[in-house]
Amino acid sequence: MPAVSFDKVSRHFGSVRAVDGVDLDIGEGEFFAMLGPSGSGKTTCLRLIAGFERPTAGDIRLFGDSVRDLPPYRRQVNTVFQDYALFPHLNVRDNVGYGLMIAGRPRAERDREVAAALEMVRLGGYGQRKPSELSGGQRQRVALARALVNRPRVLLLDEPLGALDLKLREQMQEELKSLQRQLGITFVFVTHDQGEALSMADRIAVFNEGRIQQVGTPEDVYFRPDVPFVADFVGSSNVLPAALVETLTGRRQPAAIRPERLRLGSGSGGALSAQVTGLSFLGLTTRVTLKAGDTRLTALLPQDAPRPAEGDTVSLEWAPSDLHLMRGSA
Repeated sequence: MPAVSFDKVSRHFGSVRAVDGVDLDIGEGEFFAMLGPSGSGKTTCLRLIAGFERPTAGDIRLFGDSVRDLPPYRRQVNTVFQDYALFPHLNVRDNVGYGLMIAGRPRAERDREVAAALEMVRLGGYGQRKPSELSGGQRQRVALARALVNRPRVLLLDEPLGALDLKLREQMQEELKSLQRQLGITFVFVTHDQGEALSMADRIAVFNEGRIQQVGTPEDVYFRPDVPFVADFVGSSNVLPAALVETLTGRRQPAAIRPERLRLGSGSGGALSAQVTGLSFLGLTTRVTLKAGDTRLTALLPQDAPRPAEGDTVSLEWAPSDLHLMRGSA
């Protein structure tokens, strides 16, 4: 039985279709990411699961039971917000134990549960500190402990790493993934960061304009996009228009090829001839931008590979299996 099910769910705000007929099953114990640009509907879907929004149409089920008309406090879910939403006047211990206090749990029991939750997020000994005395990563751990201390069956995370710097964000990605494996509960993680989704999730739903464009494993979404939007949004793949693909393969449909799969040769003789329009040093790789007729392409070259000069004409080659045909008319 799925932990979360969407059955033709829509949420409209006047004429705006924030969520438009979404069908989705999220498995129990799964780390599931909702990925998409701003305004794509992913956060609205999270709020629908939490009960902060009600669907205009369709039904949402948690572990088989409809929660369409159930208030947030009666759902077996908790939410970690992007801004953490900690009470500034309470110390860490009382922030984490607030939900237990509201539920009427005895003080001794609350203290035991809070201590265990703080140890779980590596903040044992920080109980007396105020949020203002913590770093961004520590505040994020407090928010996690507060959400987990009530033992939800589904944990909802609304871009919780967005306020952290790059190094700390990468560290917290590993910690979140490890924590989810340790607890075995369902995590539903909303993000617009493709790297976060690819590195953490068991499966990803890619959203655009209120609809799901594709659901799959990180490998499926990255290497085998269903439609041009997914190819372009997840990892910025090269999207070849249907007319060009027809000249290369005889099949008139768009195709995607990842920048790291392109090989550059000198002159002509490859599958496609292109002109180098720019080079950017990225550390381990060099990004080469190219133009083949009206189609703009990008290749990623390892640092030990020969580098062309801007203005050079090169041939582009790839393995047949690296050219992925998609649906659509691009």
